[in-house]
Amino acid sequence: MKDIMLKIIGTQITRDDDEGKMEFITEGKYADEGGSVLLLYDESALSGMEGCTTSLRITDGKIKMERYGDSIDVDSAIEFEQGRRFKGYYDTPFGSIEMEVLTNSVVNNIEREKASGYLDIDYNISLKGLSESRSRLKIEII
Repeated sequence: MKDIMLKIIGTQITRDDDEGKMEFITEGKYADEGGSVLLLYDESALSGMEGCTTSLRITDGKIKMERYGDSIDVDSAIEFEQGRRFKGYYDTPFGSIEMEVLTNSVVNNIEREKASGYLDIDYNISLKGLSESRSRLKIEII
């Protein structure tokens, strides 16, 4: 695995088109595993998931995000693939909530031979009727 730096920008867009943005830079790991690319990074206090590790396995137009660690009760996974729905669970401090993710678009601009580039994921997320929002996640190898 290669040491890298990642710039992560998360944007949430409400029904009223209000945007909330979170941005941070962190150390990470990069591995080219032949058929896929693996990115790993530790979450920060800013994300609310300190003590948790996030892994992104990128294969063509599909991205599988997994989060695990001591700070969450249940390891979670989300799959992003344009036009596809994914059902799973989202861990909160109050327990796990059923979620559904609809991926609007996935842009994979990672240059494997240089271990550089970015991912841009645009998706809608629904947490069991509690909240619905549109989110955008951009992860750049810097």
